[in-house]
Amino acid sequence: MKRFDSKVVLVLGGSSGIGRAAAEAFAREGARVVVSARREEQGVAVVEAIRKAGGTAKFIRADVSRDSDVKEAIDGTVKAFGQLDVLFNNAGIEGKNAPIADLAAADFDQTFGVNVRGTWLAMKHALPHLAKTRGNIVNNSSVVADIGFPNTTIYSATKGAVNALTRTAAIEFIPQGVRVNAVSPGPIETDMASRIFGGLEALREFARSQVPAGTPGLVEDIAEAVLYLASPGARFVIGQVLTVDGGVTTH
Repeated sequence: MKRFDSKVVLVLGGSSGIGRAAAEAFAREGARVVVSARREEQGVAVVEAIRKAGGTAKFIRADVSRDSDVKEAIDGTVKAFGQLDVLFNNAGIEGKNAPIADLAAADFDQTFGVNVRGTWLAMKHALPHLAKTRGNIVNNSSVVADIGFPNTTIYSATKGAVNALTRTAAIEFIPQGVRVNAVSPGPIETDMASRIFGGLEALREFARSQVPAGTPGLVEDIAEAVLYLASPGARFVIGQVLTVDGGVTTH
């Protein structure tokens, strides 16, 4: 029996990178998966790939900064598959990265609107459904919540907020049987990381000098951590932020 047979998983921000890897991994483990993202063409491509591999998936377009979109994605998941067992809050943007003096209030509002407001909205709207299945939530954070990295004040602050939301919601939700945890990736080979570092080779060079593992991680490394946190094997893991970073935070 596969780990997520009979389970229904919603991946917000599932059209690429870590979200896509997680959606495909959940499907391989037997879950019925809803992929939700702003970019419909890419999201549909993920769904088609899952179906081609023999899995079950559906796409629902949503902008997580919009309350109505988040509620519709969650309600649409339940309408399509009858329940919700796992929410992976992966939707996020890096926003504008620059020295703090060069950033505007609009930059702050945009990044917090997606990374923090979106995470909060999804937890809020998912809770009634997850309480029925004694399901769980995995939020996507980042090691920049814990270590300083130049020119990322806004993005880093959003991830610190995600960690705080995770711990507080975990205490609120567990009396209803709903576990909440987060995964905290280090340098991972994604389009977002490439943009932040100024290219994939720059990311790899940073990893060679700063990451004990010597290389950036892969999206599959994070997907496996997400599946663990969402699985019955993590039934006693509550309110934790699981760091998956090749050792970078050991410095």
